[in-house]
Amino acid sequence: MTFLSRLRFRTKINLGLTLIVGFTALIIALFVTSMASEALMEQSRKRGKVLASNLALRAEDPLLSTDLLQLESMVNEVKKADDEIVYAFIMDDQKRVLANSFRDGFPIQLRNANTSTDQNTIAAVMIDTGTEKIYDFAAPIFISNKKLGTVRIGLSRAGIQSVVQDLIFAISALTGAVLLVAVLVSTQFARRMTFRLGTLQRHAEEIVHTHLGPQKRDTSNSDDTIKSFFSPHRKRLKGDEVQELAETFDAMAMNLESHIEDLEITETNLTRQKELLKTIINVSPDFISLIGPALTYMAVNKPLATHIGKTEEEIVGMTDKELFPQRNLSIKNQEVRQVLNTGEIVNKETREMIDENSAIRWFHTIRVPVYSESDRIIGVLSTARDITELKSYQAQLIQSQKMESVGKLAGGVAHEINTPLGIILGYSQLLQDDVAPEDQISKDLKTIEKQAHVCRKIVSDLLGFSRQTESEKKEMCFNNSILEVVQLVSHAFKLEQIEISTVLDDRFPIIHGDPEKLKQVWLNLLSNAMEAVDEHGAIQITTILDISTMTITALFADTGHGVDQQKLGTIFDPFYSTKPVGKGTGLGLSVSFGIIKDHGGTIEAISPIPKDTLARMNRADTSGPGTLFKVVLPLDAISADEQVVNTGSA
Repeated sequence: MTFLSRLRFRTKINLGLTLIVGFTALIIALFVTSMASEALMEQSRKRGKVLASNLALRAEDPLLSTDLLQLESMVNEVKKADDEIVYAFIMDDQKRVLANSFRDGFPIQLRNANTSTDQNTIAAVMIDTGTEKIYDFAAPIFISNKKLGTVRIGLSRAGIQSVVQDLIFAISALTGAVLLVAVLVSTQFARRMTFRLGTLQRHAEEIVHTHLGPQKRDTSNSDDTIKSFFSPHRKRLKGDEVQELAETFDAMAMNLESHIEDLEITETNLTRQKELLKTIINVSPDFISLIGPALTYMAVNKPLATHIGKTEEEIVGMTDKELFPQRNLSIKNQEVRQVLNTGEIVNKETREMIDENSAIRWFHTIRVPVYSESDRIIGVLSTARDITELKSYQAQLIQSQKMESVGKLAGGVAHEINTPLGIILGYSQLLQDDVAPEDQISKDLKTIEKQAHVCRKIVSDLLGFSRQTESEKKEMCFNNSILEVVQLVSHAFKLEQIEISTVLDDRFPIIHGDPEKLKQVWLNLLSNAMEAVDEHGAIQITTILDISTMTITALFADTGHGVDQQKLGTIFDPFYSTKPVGKGTGLGLSVSFGIIKDHGGTIEAISPIPKDTLARMNRADTSGPGTLFKVVLPLDAISADEQVVNTGSA
């Protein structure tokens, strides 16, 4: 069985078909030969009986007349009629041979070799002479139920056997021809079957070698790796083509399973990396997007999608024209096309405003090209960082540094002027004592004294701006500080037909500050507002307590003529004033800036005032444009300078 199992499948098919056809042909040949032999023998016996019977009928008359010559002639005619007739002779009822065909003498033993006594029966026996076998037929001759004699005819069995052998040879030759044809047909059939199996096996091995082979895992020495993998596999391939194909498929299945496991691990890693990358991009506060060559968005992160007001999936495939207003749209498209065409990086800061009611926001935008493996630009990666707060801090820092420089200069000048002013005031007062009050000289000295007091007030403001005057900070109610000033100026505002209203936080926030100096700030802001507002204008003061940031905010909004955008950055500068000459010194806002800064807070001006503020003041959108001063102070906080004083480190 082991040898048979190791035969090639083609050989098995050939051997199987040949054995089937050969066995079938042999059975058929034996069966046909046996039937043919029996038929020939039966035919020969019938022919012998017919010849014997005919000779017996013809021999009745010559036998009655004892015509021996005619009997002899009849016997010889029968002998000559067929080559298979070995002999013929006629005996009388006493078994005396009356005529025979033997030329070398009649064998006496032959008379009793076959006898027949029945009138209607022809006896047939096989006689073996030692050299050949003869069928002997004995036909009795009866006339009126009296037996006159017997006719004997001998047929040679060799002739019959020759015919049978010819028949066997013909059947054998035909069987051999059929077997040869069967072998050729089975060979062709086996070749066609094994050819497809062999082709399938080669294709399977090629798949294992080229696509699923172990060289994919170790490309540094692929030949050795392939040999090491297929050596045990080859050792197992000792069967036929079907077994080889089955084992090749088993090897391919094992490789497929291994590769599927690798692919699953790789897919898991890729999915994890994709989720990690998506998480990193989404948690970034920057607006990140990837724009393709057709100027359509290929990917965006979640902050940008939230800023636009759509989902990430909705934005993919859309253009800037479909997502943003027409304002600055051409500049964006031009920048993207520039990066796609030239590869130059765009790095810029932009001011954007979604609509007229929204605040202006600053963005730092960087657009870089994205290259493919063939070093071709396939997209533009854009990142936009909101730097509005940074720009605000930057402006505040610049303003603070400018105020600090100006304050130092003003403080130094004030110190230098303060001493000679004191001398001028002292001498002017002394000289007034030496002259009569109605004298012109006394009046001139009073004028000198009055203007010296004005100069001293300016010097005092300059020292206050430069924070070179000491503050007396204590716990105070923020709302009460504002209400006291409002009560102070309400009569003057009423005379000017200006409406003043307050919306104060009812939680009465407590701060640590100098009440008098803060009142000076509120008074400066209200004075400026009153001068900016025409008749029937409105001023609203709002306080907002923010526990989360521990701050209190005061908003002074008016419906006056407002401030130009270009001048907003200079209104806190010393001696800057939009009032006519002689109406102001330009130190009110700068002194207020110094006081608020001394309290650790901030002050800024916004013009025009936002629409929602106008709505809260019950004013139409056409009012204004107005100005909004925003003062933010820390709750119960001690300024840095006071901390230094309290700790005694200064």
